[in-house]
Amino acid sequence: MAKKLIGKVVSTKMEKTIVVSIMRSFKQPLYKKVIRKHKKYKAHNEDASIVEGDTVEIIQTRPISKDKHFKVLKKVVAN
Repeated sequence: MAKKLIGKVVSTKMEKTIVVSIMRSFKQPLYKKVIRKHKKYKAHNEDASIVEGDTVEIIQTRPISKDKHFKVLKKVVAN
């Protein structure tokens, strides 16, 4: 099953590649404090209409390059 993630575009400076920041929240087991962590993923993007600040859904795929293993599925429309 391919992993689907939703995140914010932080860079579009490369050709056909965007960088997406994924934020996740979890509760620290001992002290019960909510901790937010983020990770950046490079994703393949054929569509030139996606700009920095957009929210997109990415899906895991076969390796496209050394560190690009995701592709853009769709642009998420904010309500």
